[in-house]
Amino acid sequence: MTSGANRVKARRSAGGPQDAARSFGVQPHARFETAPGFRWPLPEPLRSLRDEIDVRASQLPTRLNEFGVDPFGYDPHYGRGLLLFLALIYRYWLRVETRGIERVPEGRVLLIGNHAGNTFAYDGAMLGTAMFLEAKPPRVVRGMGEYYLPTIPWFNVFMHRMGSVVGTPSNCEQLLAQGEAIMVFPEGERGFVKPYRKRYQLQRFGLGFLRLALETETPIVPVGIVGAEEQSPCIANVRWIGRLIGSPAFPITLTFPWFGLGGFIPLPVKFRIGFGEPLRFTGDANEDDAAVEKKVEVVKHAIRGLIREGLAERRSWFT
Repeated sequence: MTSGANRVKARRSAGGPQDAARSFGVQPHARFETAPGFRWPLPEPLRSLRDEIDVRASQLPTRLNEFGVDPFGYDPHYGRGLLLFLALIYRYWLRVETRGIERVPEGRVLLIGNHAGNTFAYDGAMLGTAMFLEAKPPRVVRGMGEYYLPTIPWFNVFMHRMGSVVGTPSNCEQLLAQGEAIMVFPEGERGFVKPYRKRYQLQRFGLGFLRLALETETPIVPVGIVGAEEQSPCIANVRWIGRLIGSPAFPITLTFPWFGLGGFIPLPVKFRIGFGEPLRFTGDANEDDAAVEKKVEVVKHAIRGLIREGLAERRSWFT
């Protein structure tokens, strides 16, 4: 997401989400149907969870081309197995609790949250899973990835097939024009990789998401996530190692890199995700940074309040 006013282009969508969908040559009200075929026999509770995923997936509106993907590469069939895996983590490992999810309005919306994790973005994964399992109706949330993520072998295909895109203004505008829900973590790498002593201290926010909200008249729902700071507590960030592998950071945690890939497994802390009231801003998307900063502070204040509520509810990392 860009932050300077000179990056914002004064363009508006000529129509609503349905018009945007037709511009891609797809049907905006097409429904995803469960693909027929062999289904592995699963024990309980896996079987019930898989059936729940199938039912909720059938309620998702899709805009697929003849290759079975949407214009941004999202493939609903690709992620079915991963959805079951994420749902297991959501229900039984991180034991996610949500509050206020009914506040997320229909149509285009920006979900703006605090960011943490150090090794893997379970905060984003759990937020997306919450919107799929708990929202009525279920929704696919689009993630806005850092610019370097598509350069990671195999992960570039994975992120697009799962519905995420690189967080450029153009990508965001097109998704919002189709009525999509987009999650953005404006702290970026600054929030994702930080020492544990800075837990739940919001880092500097980029301004691009607020300019985008102004330009597209999109409501912002603040999201406060508690638990991600403790999933993999960071001891140090060795940036020079990160630069060697093309990453802006290299976290040292309690388990990473000591346990290899096992270091990406989060501690079984309890996650709490709070959704605030939608915020609607008016003004010129080309305002100077100081004017936009004031609006960003309103969003940060709401997120801080949601974080405080989540922290007040827990007795320890795990309860």
